[in-house]
Amino acid sequence: MITAAQLAGIVDHTILKPETTTAEVEAHCREAVELGVFSVCVSPSFLPLPADWLHGVAVATVCGFPSGKHQRSVKAAEAASSVADGADEVDMVIDIGNAISGDWSAVHDDVAAVRRAIPEALLKVIIESAALTDQQIVEVCRVCADVGADFVKTSTGFHPAGGATEHAVELMRRTVGDALGVKASGGIRTWDAAVAMVDAGASRLGLSGTAAVLSGGAAEGDY
Repeated sequence: MITAAQLAGIVDHTILKPETTTAEVEAHCREAVELGVFSVCVSPSFLPLPADWLHGVAVATVCGFPSGKHQRSVKAAEAASSVADGADEVDMVIDIGNAISGDWSAVHDDVAAVRRAIPEALLKVIIESAALTDQQIVEVCRVCADVGADFVKTSTGFHPAGGATEHAVELMRRTVGDALGVKASGGIRTWDAAVAMVDAGASRLGLSGTAAVLSGGAAEGDY
């Protein structure tokens, strides 16, 4: 059975709502330190984060978020700028329309552009699994592995199709094996839901209501 401390150690403590303020980000970072999470995940406009807010907690950010409908050159530039501003990890969003239409070369080129822009940083690729068929999930995971991404990630938490499911996480893990990490995010609001995602194969979790989840309560919000 996983402990609260072990679960915290694989959490990206996330704050990505568009109305978020600097004061809220500071409080979120300080809470991250108290909870012992792996990282904080913030919008790129808040970078760089003051070191005294973090005390060793890693910094993650997003790219092409949340729609993925940015030109790949823009995604690459955004990711590179974020890493220059102190991000250790970047969670990019693919253009899921390309995956739905089966344009795998476009998906490849999208992810590859960001990978080339941040060779030194950890790259997670958000595939919006709830909007894809099983076969589309498999194919996009294969593309991400071919390009050299570090993680595949279920969801932005902002798409109306929904967030992470155990089925999607299991399928993603089965597809990538041990070669890539799998991050589950979107709609994980309880301890049981978080543990279920880990049991399904997730090696990282995106949570916004981390304190509530770790204490066995129920978090609010969609992320």
